[in-house]
Amino acid sequence: MSIDRFILRKLNTCQEENTRDNLVRLFVIRIQKAEMEEEHENAYVVSRLH
Repeated sequence: MSIDRFILRKLNTCQEENTRDNLVRLFVIRIQKAEMEEEHENAYVVSRLH
């Protein structure tokens, strides 16, 4: 199971507020990291085209 699915599943079942907050923060960090990697990859492709 991917870490993203694990985090989402835990968010659905977790009842402790502090743990939920930490899981949300972790998920946001993973999304931001993926966005940065995608932007870097797109910039690389564009630079190769020119």
